[in-house]
Amino acid sequence: MNIHTDKIGCLFDLDGVLVDTAVYHYKAWKALANRLGFDFTEAQNEHLKGVNRMRSLEMILDWGGVSKNEEEQLELAAGKNEEYVEMISKMTAEEVLPGTLQLLEQLKAAGIKIALGSASKNSGLILERTNLAHYFDAIVDGNHVTASKPDPEVFLKGAAAIGLEPAHCIVFEDAQAGVQAAINGGMKVVGVGQQNNLQGANIVVKDLSEISVTQIIDLVNDKV
Repeated sequence: MNIHTDKIGCLFDLDGVLVDTAVYHYKAWKALANRLGFDFTEAQNEHLKGVNRMRSLEMILDWGGVSKNEEEQLELAAGKNEEYVEMISKMTAEEVLPGTLQLLEQLKAAGIKIALGSASKNSGLILERTNLAHYFDAIVDGNHVTASKPDPEVFLKGAAAIGLEPAHCIVFEDAQAGVQAAINGGMKVVGVGQQNNLQGANIVVKDLSEISVTQIIDLVNDKV
């Protein structure tokens, strides 16, 4: 049975899928690590994709062999976020990743619902700075969820926010934790990036210019 387009939803992660804010997270976390007396690498940063702020901090402190109490951790996380927000406040529409605008326009034209499913607590600011906010029927981000990916909470809430069954939703993710979250939520997944970082994705593309509305519809209808 073919599912009509108004019963199909696309749930997008933000960082690394629609816009590239990973570089700003990396710079802010690296500055924090350096202040604490150790280094933080791009390879380590890959492990933080899709992970919320406090869990990311715990992982970084663990890598650095540094122990902080809860109050100190909250202070460090707040400082990192201030630095990160200062950087993303200068973002422009130029930083939207290839294929993003075209795909969002095509999804809108096809009547397919669009939601954000991101761990970021700053998604509103990023979407506003990059002129993407008006494409979204619902935004579910780090301000609305408590569990980090691979827990499916953010995507299940996203599906609920656009009134659709998880099985009728496609998730777009650039991180392994996010791919697993989508699978855990009973959704199909388009991985954005490198195949080896996106195990279990139904389709893997280098960016959103490589995926079409027809492929998305076929994926929901189990034709891919």
